[in-house]
Amino acid sequence: MINLVRCPSEEHTASEEASLRALESLMTEFFHNCTTNERKREIEELLNNFAQQIGAWRFCLYFLSSTRNDYVMMYSLTVFENLINKMWLGVPSQDKMEIRSCLPKLLLAHHKTLPYFIRNKLCKVIVDIGRQDWPMFYHDFFTNILQLIQSPVTTPLGLIMLKTTSEELACPREDLSVARKEELRKLLLDQVQTVLGLLTGILESIWDKHSVTAATPPPSPTSGESGDLLSSLLQSPSAAKLLNQPIPILDTESEYICSLALECLAHLFSWIPLSTSITPSLLTTIFHFARFGCDTRVRKMCSVNGSSQNSVLGQERGRLGVLAMSCINELMSKNCVPMEFEEYLLRMFQQTFYLLQKITKENNAHTVKSRLEELDERVLCWGRQAESYIEKFTDFLRLFVSVHLRRIESYSQFPVVEFLALLFKYTFHQPTHEGYFSCLDIWTLFLDYLTSKIKSRLADKEAVLNRYEDALVLLLTEVLNRIQFRYNQAQLEELDDETLDDDQTEWQRYLRQSLEVVAKVMELLPTHAFSTLFPVLQDNLEVYLGLQQFVVTSGTGHRLNITAENDCRRLHCSLRDLSSLLQAVGRLAEYFIGDVFAARFNDALTVVERLVKVTLYGSQIKLYNIETAVPSVLKPDLIDVHAQSLAALQAYAHWLAQFYSEVHRQNPEQFISLVSTALEAITPLISSKVQEKLLLSACHLLVSLATTVRPVFLISIPAVQKVFNRITDTSAQRLPDKAQVLVCRALSNVLLLPWPNLPESEQQWAVRSTNHASLISALTREYRQLKSNAILPQRKVQLEDKILLLWVCKGHFHPRLPVSSSIKVLSSSVVQGSQSDHPSDTQRFRRYCRKYLWRIYQVSTDLLSVAARIRADVTDEMLSFFLTLFQGLRVQMGVPFTEQIIQTFLNMFTREQLAESILHEGSTGCRVVEKFLKILQVVVQEPGQVFKPFLPSVISLCMEQVYPIIAERSSPDVKAELFELLFRVLHHNWRYFFKSSVLASVQRGVAEEQMENEAQFSAIMQAFGQSFLQPDIHLFKQNLFYLETLNTKQKLYHKKIFRTTMLFQFVNVLLQVLVHKSHDLLQEEIGIATYNMASVDFDGFYSAFLPEFLASCDGVDSNQKNVLGRNFKMDRDLPSFTQNVHRLVNDLRYYRLCNDSLPPGTVKL
Repeated sequence: MINLVRCPSEEHTASEEASLRALESLMTEFFHNCTTNERKREIEELLNNFAQQIGAWRFCLYFLSSTRNDYVMMYSLTVFENLINKMWLGVPSQDKMEIRSCLPKLLLAHHKTLPYFIRNKLCKVIVDIGRQDWPMFYHDFFTNILQLIQSPVTTPLGLIMLKTTSEELACPREDLSVARKEELRKLLLDQVQTVLGLLTGILESIWDKHSVTAATPPPSPTSGESGDLLSSLLQSPSAAKLLNQPIPILDTESEYICSLALECLAHLFSWIPLSTSITPSLLTTIFHFARFGCDTRVRKMCSVNGSSQNSVLGQERGRLGVLAMSCINELMSKNCVPMEFEEYLLRMFQQTFYLLQKITKENNAHTVKSRLEELDERVLCWGRQAESYIEKFTDFLRLFVSVHLRRIESYSQFPVVEFLALLFKYTFHQPTHEGYFSCLDIWTLFLDYLTSKIKSRLADKEAVLNRYEDALVLLLTEVLNRIQFRYNQAQLEELDDETLDDDQTEWQRYLRQSLEVVAKVMELLPTHAFSTLFPVLQDNLEVYLGLQQFVVTSGTGHRLNITAENDCRRLHCSLRDLSSLLQAVGRLAEYFIGDVFAARFNDALTVVERLVKVTLYGSQIKLYNIETAVPSVLKPDLIDVHAQSLAALQAYAHWLAQFYSEVHRQNPEQFISLVSTALEAITPLISSKVQEKLLLSACHLLVSLATTVRPVFLISIPAVQKVFNRITDTSAQRLPDKAQVLVCRALSNVLLLPWPNLPESEQQWAVRSTNHASLISALTREYRQLKSNAILPQRKVQLEDKILLLWVCKGHFHPRLPVSSSIKVLSSSVVQGSQSDHPSDTQRFRRYCRKYLWRIYQVSTDLLSVAARIRADVTDEMLSFFLTLFQGLRVQMGVPFTEQIIQTFLNMFTREQLAESILHEGSTGCRVVEKFLKILQVVVQEPGQVFKPFLPSVISLCMEQVYPIIAERSSPDVKAELFELLFRVLHHNWRYFFKSSVLASVQRGVAEEQMENEAQFSAIMQAFGQSFLQPDIHLFKQNLFYLETLNTKQKLYHKKIFRTTMLFQFVNVLLQVLVHKSHDLLQEEIGIATYNMASVDFDGFYSAFLPEFLASCDGVDSNQKNVLGRNFKMDRDLPSFTQNVHRLVNDLRYYRLCNDSLPPGTVKL
């Protein structure tokens, strides 16, 4: 049993002993497997009540010194922690002195025998006392820590105390006033130089002590590692020699002390500013310890004879390297670097890249990859997640490139090109996929930096590119090799291509990140990139195009006569590579258009011709339907290659459009041939029998040709005529829904969008309009036929039956066809036609729609109320269609028709119907209501007077029917759309509420606006205010943004009604939100909004609101309220005001915490 540490007022009584035994029994019972949850709650309540007693700490002090039970010790320390952090102000000064005296004595006496987690908890409790009392009442708190560190016997304990002090005092939690937080940081900053000197001394003395006694290893082939690169990095033979000294072998105690010292440094560096306190001596020492992580010889010496003890020593040494790199990374993460510290930074980079050279140096004993694999072993750092040296080193490289490269590149002493050579070796020998991804991110950062630099320095662009050209070409080549099975099969086969993570598989992520690097190199070195990529693509295309000779006819169709296992494997790899390279070629399409079109025309033409050839080839011999020896592997490969060739060709649609605009007159046959051949490749794939992946790729290419390229001859090409006939033939098997919509969009655009390079008089609008009307008529024939049944009220039942029958009989290919499909086709047409780049085209389209969509409008209106009672999902689709109509054609539809639709909606969405739809969270009914509100959003923001008559009924619907249903519900459904609608009502209809008189404003000199519809305005503002009291942070952020926008655009906060009756209510709500910490992520936004509101009437804020707010605050006494008021300076600039707000909130919470009263009564265990 631990001996009792004598304290002045201490007495051993039978009561204390009995309480200890009872507590041990209770704790044992609490953690026993057989104890019920109900009994655990009883014990927990009993223990909590005991902890709240005045004087409970005396029992806990006895418990700590008289038990071996870990649970009891941890409970006792928790009682002390609660006392110090929540009740310390109420503890008598004599008791405080006793606690400050006894706990450190207890720690000092038993720190070597206490379990580490109890010891660390006791350290934190003592630091918590220092946080409250140092230096006024606990003047020797920090001095004691320094003395512990300086005494060899207690150095580890002192370092633990120091790290805990840094954690708890430098960045304290909210249970301190702002003034105390500032005082503590200043006190700690005053000690930084002393502390860093102590830590430097500890690390240097241990290193020097063991370096003297370290055995000199025998000469090895790798002992002369300085070389030219090292000399260029360090600019100093003596520095190179120093870093090449043998790494000492440390005993266990020294390892432990060094680990603690490095952990202290890492945390100190996280908050202290860069200054000369961080001396060159300290930096050099840290880098000495960083070598522990990258020297495999030390690890080998630690694993001699397979001893587990030596293996643990190896882990310890690896940990030292990880901790040292953590220190370096903390310094690297600081973007603000004083001028006097830049030289230190350069020295750090030089020393770190010496380590990088060691890591990536090949020798007889190690390949680079095997060394990185060893260094990637994870080690457990004290109290942290397991980390590896390689992860830390990669973090350093990322920080160097993203934060400091622009600063260091100009130094002649730092060889950036040589650094890139080391980074290249480091990247392409990574032992894990994640490590490789991280390195690609670093290259992406570097390429972005280089691109930005070149754009800002056009004068010496060529000089900059020439400096890095070799490195970039090497990077491009290796990245391309890494995505090919031909060079990297073993690693690529490990990638998961099935499990989705963030909407992409591991393989897709690997390919995407690699292609981004390729694209960025292409932007810098287009000629080199193309000459590197295209020959590789060509090689794989030859294999694919040569498959035709192996296609033979069998009884069931065509078969690929490649059956040998090795041949199938090689073909699989070649097809996978071709698919990746096609994606690469597509990714580069943007670098052939615009200003560089002419200069790179021949390269792009070569690519497009090859893509057109390969797409036609795949469609003609139908490789996607061919039988193979390994159908589960080769058939998906063939489909993917065909789909990717179509996607790659689609990527060049903008190039084709520029070709058509600029040079087709010189060689029209070439352009016509390209487009016609591409369409010949597409047409056979527009079939329900084709695999969906391939079908959709063909449809997307067709849309791009019809929308982006739009040649005048497109409609006359037989292949396009065939698609027209196919899509309008009701007897043909319907395409899947997505494909149907895409094809209809393409055909619609062929007829609606203007032909490039032709005057208005040659556009043949009359013929094209008629053809488009016929197309829409054919596509919606079945849908429009529903109108005949809708006319007669007595046939309503048959109408409902007919809709259902259409879903059942013709919906084998999609569950809601033809109603849903027809709606989607119409919506697609409206969207495409009403979003043209040319206003005249948009107006023309709207005129045509007015002619031939009228009957469809009427059918849709008649069906809407019926559909709502049958299927909410179809109602959802129909409302999507109406939303599209309102967005694109609201003016052309006219007021009568708009009134009819709105009235239909209002009749349909009764309060009972709304309640039924909304009360089912996340349901289709909620989505229907949200779509309806979106339609109203479009209506209320239309300029002019056409739709103004709807405003009263829209506001009434919102505030009297929808808002009462959702106001008290925690579910976010419908709320965002409702408040957006209310915002649109205010933002676009300000004069509905405020009518300004220019004459009156001139006469009075102040624009006092006449208020109308005041009750509705007040109700809307009240709804906004209530939303700030709800927990949904997304809604809070949205509505705060809306209010701020209204203030910016319309001076909302300055309006008399808001200023006199609402302003300080909103300020009060925002301050209460900050006090209750319910929306902490929005602290900055709330602070700015509070300032904008208060700035309308600063005098009123300081003289009336602030005193009233403080007077209404409960949980603080009058003296504390006076302090809070005095500390809120009467600043009128934004930064100072928001700082005062956050100070007020922090100190108010702190005072409430201090004033928490103790519960009456006592509990005996």
